[in-house]
Amino acid sequence: MAIENMAFSLDTERLKPFTQGLVTRTMAHVAEEARLDGESLKDAVERYEIDYAWHVLGCERTREAALLLLEARLGRPVDDAQRAWVRGMLEAAAVDQPSDALMSFDNDVPEQLCSLWISGFGNKQMSSVANAA
Repeated sequence: MAIENMAFSLDTERLKPFTQGLVTRTMAHVAEEARLDGESLKDAVERYEIDYAWHVLGCERTREAALLLLEARLGRPVDDAQRAWVRGMLEAAAVDQPSDALMSFDNDVPEQLCSLWISGFGNKQMSSVANAA
């Protein structure tokens, strides 16, 4: 199947609506927030489940959360094209992250992806990938 074999590449313009909305912080910012909250950096990182943004975006946990939410919003199981789109968006966004960017697993990435798909962004993108093949 073409979707399974496609090299999912996104140009910067297609990633912008997604990556610009990501909430990322540097370690210094997380440390300052922890200090203001009166807790250690270690406690803050554990409590908020903070990791490198590229890891959070690229992990199975985030992908599955996005797919489950998309399925719920669509009211039907996601298809292979939608799975490929979610995977591609997350992988491309992960690659696009600075090496020192951090984010929490408790984020709105699944909601952002679902909103993009529902708004038609995902459908247009998959159409352009299919037309290019």
